[in-house]
Amino acid sequence: MHIEPGVVDGAKIVLSYATALAAFGFSAKASIDMIKKDGLMSLISRSVLTTLFVFAFFELLPHHAVGVSEVHLILGSTLFLIFGPAAASIGLILGLLAQGIFFAQFDLPQYGMNVTTLLLPLFAMSAVARRTITENTAYVDISYKQALKLSLTYQGGIVAWVAFWAFYGQGFGAENLASVATFGMAYMSVVLLEPVLDLAVLAGAKSLHRFKSSSLLEARLFH
Repeated sequence: MHIEPGVVDGAKIVLSYATALAAFGFSAKASIDMIKKDGLMSLISRSVLTTLFVFAFFELLPHHAVGVSEVHLILGSTLFLIFGPAAASIGLILGLLAQGIFFAQFDLPQYGMNVTTLLLPLFAMSAVARRTITENTAYVDISYKQALKLSLTYQGGIVAWVAFWAFYGQGFGAENLASVATFGMAYMSVVLLEPVLDLAVLAGAKSLHRFKSSSLLEARLFH
């Protein structure tokens, strides 16, 4: 989901600042809600963990340049289910920034686009989770079908935003259309893998019942 340098440039890149601010607004709202419910220290501790995880996902997990962007295994739905939307969003914000500062400075001009592409689908997925996972269902007990819906929402949102930036920056020429289509087909393959990983992580989490009251984990994980 890292937009390639030059796809959007010049005055057009200003739009990414506005969309990033909107994404930060959603993150701030989720963070305030979490602080009211679980406390500031819970948000900080979870955010430290998610930032480390996101940084590791970007740097250690396989990623390949395909078309207008890169295909990453971000595990956004896994972070959401284990740590909640606020900590997941902060982890994505800071993990992406840390990667840019320390390893990929050429990506920093695209930071607004990339953080928008990661965060807005996360909050769309949060809304889908509220509608599809009943309140009396703990996250450790969700089905593959429910995990697939979350992954489709998140990964589909990422593809949609990458396509938007590509068309916004480079138009609808045949070469750009082919590049976006190639990326989309490659990225949506992640949808088949991520729900399996989600369920594997959640199955492992079932053995952590002694931590069911821990502030480090999303309360809905066990309740």
